[in-house]
Amino acid sequence: MSHKIAPSILAADFGNLQRDCEMVNSSQADWFHLDVMDGVFVPNISFGMPIIKKINAYAKKTMDVHLMIVNPDKFIKTFAAIGANVLTVHYEVCDHLHRTLATIKQEGMKAGIALNPHTSVHLLSDVLNDLDLVCIMSVNPGFGGQSFIEHTFEKVKQLAHLRKVSDANFLIEIDGGVTTANARKLLDAGADVLVAGSFVFKSDDPAQTIADLKAV
Repeated sequence: MSHKIAPSILAADFGNLQRDCEMVNSSQADWFHLDVMDGVFVPNISFGMPIIKKINAYAKKTMDVHLMIVNPDKFIKTFAAIGANVLTVHYEVCDHLHRTLATIKQEGMKAGIALNPHTSVHLLSDVLNDLDLVCIMSVNPGFGGQSFIEHTFEKVKQLAHLRKVSDANFLIEIDGGVTTANARKLLDAGADVLVAGSFVFKSDDPAQTIADLKAV
């Protein structure tokens, strides 16, 4: 299976949102990655439902929504209604993780779990076969443009091993500091989906940068 590229819209030009969405549509990207931040779980506020609804009007590819928020359960139905195809919640805020994952699937979305850099992949052992995606944060969540945390490579290897021995089939997504310099090593470790924000949208030719990441 070819790896997927998911440009992070947080790094797009919100004054030209339709233009940037159409660039992603026409590029070799596979998904739109949308980071929702509440200023509580993470020290930043990004965008919410109205922006995602607008992006969905333009997007012709999978909407991969990453909730960096407390109490994600209360918004699951809303995100399904505005077009999320994949909904990822953080392990660190879910008291009843199995129930949260089941609710996401009941609403017709793929269910994902995100792990902060300090959170061990082994904590997912009891839900591995309930997951469609695991998002490994390779930076501390909250802001774009951060430096990649090198321990991520080992973490991806550990998760890929757990996936194999449990006979699970979730995708492994990497979010933060992904570039063409580390993409191949991440894929070799077991990653399937690469999220790239600043590296794509701050480049001279975002579509070509996406193509370069796809060709790694």
